[in-house]
Amino acid sequence: MKMVQAGTVYQLTFMPRFFPVSCYLVEEENELTLIDAALPFSSKGILKAAKKIGKPITNIILTHAHSDHIGALDTLKAKFPEAMISISSRDARLLAGDKSLLPGEAGHPIKGGVPKNIKSKPDILLQEGDFIGSLEVIFSPGHTPGSISLLDRRTNSLIAGDALHTRGGVAVSGTFKPLFPFPALATWNKRTALASAKKLQSFHPHLLAVGHGRMIQNPAKAFQKAIKESEKNIK
Repeated sequence: MKMVQAGTVYQLTFMPRFFPVSCYLVEEENELTLIDAALPFSSKGILKAAKKIGKPITNIILTHAHSDHIGALDTLKAKFPEAMISISSRDARLLAGDKSLLPGEAGHPIKGGVPKNIKSKPDILLQEGDFIGSLEVIFSPGHTPGSISLLDRRTNSLIAGDALHTRGGVAVSGTFKPLFPFPALATWNKRTALASAKKLQSFHPHLLAVGHGRMIQNPAKAFQKAIKESEKNIK
């Protein structure tokens, strides 16, 4: 595991050279919020990082319910039984293994690894504008129908899940990058993902942190380039 700190945000990356999967610890005054739960074997590294920081994990927020973002969830919930699990109401269905589509979603099958046999249940079903500590929930569907991002209002740091990725080149979810094609192959709706990227850009974040790839400070130019490429590909 590789740990990189940017202010109150700690990026924990597993398999950084081959298939980087990142989750995040966000430091509050007396506690930590974990964003995503990476892979099944990631629990040990997450626990080690929390111990190093010296604060308990009291919230676990899932940006979406793909398998590489919820892998260690059950193990972590067992270690921190009081931690509150949060996910969007839409992706709570995916967390339960339900890939069925809702009205208005026809024609875009849900892709990617949907979990099976997850025992942990969400305590909070998140809506646009909700807050967990310092983190504001921003609805950013596209990669999955219920994907969310989190904006730390203290620092304007954006943790965007798979709404974008930076591995193999900065890209909006759904844009095929030959050096790292996996997020594109797992994306539910490219047009919706593009609209979400434009929405996230409008917050002018000072830091962009994603599920796959390095964090980017002052990502305005990276956003602009990725959105332009997505628009071109969709046309």
